[in-house]
Amino acid sequence: MIDLKGKNVLITGGSRGIGAACVQLFASANANVAFTFNKRSESANKLVRSFQKSIKIKSYKVDLLSEKQIIDCIEKVIKDFRRIDVLVNNAGIWKGAGVEKMTLKQWDETIKINLNGTFLFTKYVVPFMKKQRSGKIINITSTAGQRGEAFHSHYAASKGGVISFTKSLASELGNYNINVNSVAPGWVDTDMSADVLSVPSLRKKIVSDIPLKRIATAEDIAGPVLFLASDFARHITGEILNVNGGSVLVG
Repeated sequence: MIDLKGKNVLITGGSRGIGAACVQLFASANANVAFTFNKRSESANKLVRSFQKSIKIKSYKVDLLSEKQIIDCIEKVIKDFRRIDVLVNNAGIWKGAGVEKMTLKQWDETIKINLNGTFLFTKYVVPFMKKQRSGKIINITSTAGQRGEAFHSHYAASKGGVISFTKSLASELGNYNINVNSVAPGWVDTDMSADVLSVPSLRKKIVSDIPLKRIATAEDIAGPVLFLASDFARHITGEILNVNGGSVLVG
């Protein structure tokens, strides 16, 4: 069992889906957890209440479109936790639109939340990691960022940007003992993909295309994230770890 006792973890978008699974798994591994959310939800409150007696856990409301709110959030986390050992850039959106009908507003929203949000959280956490000369950064990307995705070109572009960002920072920050990696899911059974996966015919087709014949749960993604945050992955950096049941064989 991975034990992260004494480590402080910041997870963006931690109130639901993959983010919530990461919060639960890191907390179960004895890490102290700070996580962000955009809209106040009972799920965020439940996460805090379920673990606050055993480890330190706290949630922060942040709009990823606001650089000021991101800066303020990180300052509050540092004040509350004193340091950040692991940053998980998970928050993001996935909305469909064909290129001819896609508006600049739709394009900008996806790029700003998925790519700019990852950049800004990383930009303002890195100085603290450099000072302590250690850190783990794990970015949640997607197979779409590697192969593209029809009718989701803005999403694929944003995740492709995060993948290149990941590889660039692995080289840039390695000298400071900061590991930078990515976990790239395929289909995951979460609220984000519920509209598609709730259609029986589409779900059947998706499952049939996955060699392992099942759609990933949020916990299936959280496990590899925890691994990359642990000492078991201390010599891994710049990697894109695909977690898709073999449906898309890219690396």
